[in-house]
Amino acid sequence: MFGYITPVLSALPDERKKRYRALYCGVCHSLLARHGQAARVTLSNDLTFLALLLNSLYEPECRMLPARCAVHPLHARDYLQSSLIDYAADMNVLLAYYKAVDQELDEKSPAAGAARHKLQKPFERVAEAYPRQAEEVRSALEENWRLEKTEAPEVDLLCNLSGRMLGAVFVPRPEDLWASALRSVGEGLGRFVYWMDAYDDYDADRKKGRFNPLTPYRNREDYHSFSHDTLELFIAEAAEAFEILPLEQDLDLLRNILYSGVWQRYNQLEEKRLKQHQKEEDRHAES
Repeated sequence: MFGYITPVLSALPDERKKRYRALYCGVCHSLLARHGQAARVTLSNDLTFLALLLNSLYEPECRMLPARCAVHPLHARDYLQSSLIDYAADMNVLLAYYKAVDQELDEKSPAAGAARHKLQKPFERVAEAYPRQAEEVRSALEENWRLEKTEAPEVDLLCNLSGRMLGAVFVPRPEDLWASALRSVGEGLGRFVYWMDAYDDYDADRKKGRFNPLTPYRNREDYHSFSHDTLELFIAEAAEAFEILPLEQDLDLLRNILYSGVWQRYNQLEEKRLKQHQKEEDRHAES
């Protein structure tokens, strides 16, 4: 869905990779069972992190089950099942639906329109079951659309709206003792995702004449270091709240994602940029 809140699988031993995949497959099976194939294809690592976090915090009753599926038809793979994995799957549908709506409006994308149509009924079920989350996401996204249509909207405001959206879905139980910390984790990650997505998409947005909130910053000499520092700040906000939570189960996986995994795409872009810069310097040296 966003594609940034992912584990560094290469840093995990085989048993821990298997554990993460059981969570990931659990969200996948829940999406299919609760909402059908159209919802299943929206599966993301981002909401697997939420399932991992909530399962660790609340420790609901879990079952490990073997199953074959369309993706892995030859050999059964273990997957986890719990009420909070189901919750993460429902929030996956909610965010995937609004992402399709956003892309349809922003890019006039027929594919996004088709995705929105296929997700309509699953979305309606989730919105009815979780009206608070649905309303918070809807209102934040509508405010985002309004701001993006204004001249030079403040990127901080846009990041905060993204934080509000993710913060809302990170809280399954608003009266719970840990609701505030969970919301803060989601808010920090939401801000990070918004800036990272804009940073990632900048060149493509410029070529296609699309809005990008980082345009006012692009000509700064320190644009890249400024973006890195801003992203670090957002992750620090999420991490500060995360470390308050009394987590033990799967803490290694959660920290792998929060402290390393979220940086994978940024590191790829930075490596590509530095290689391009080196090529340009080499060409100048030869001329």
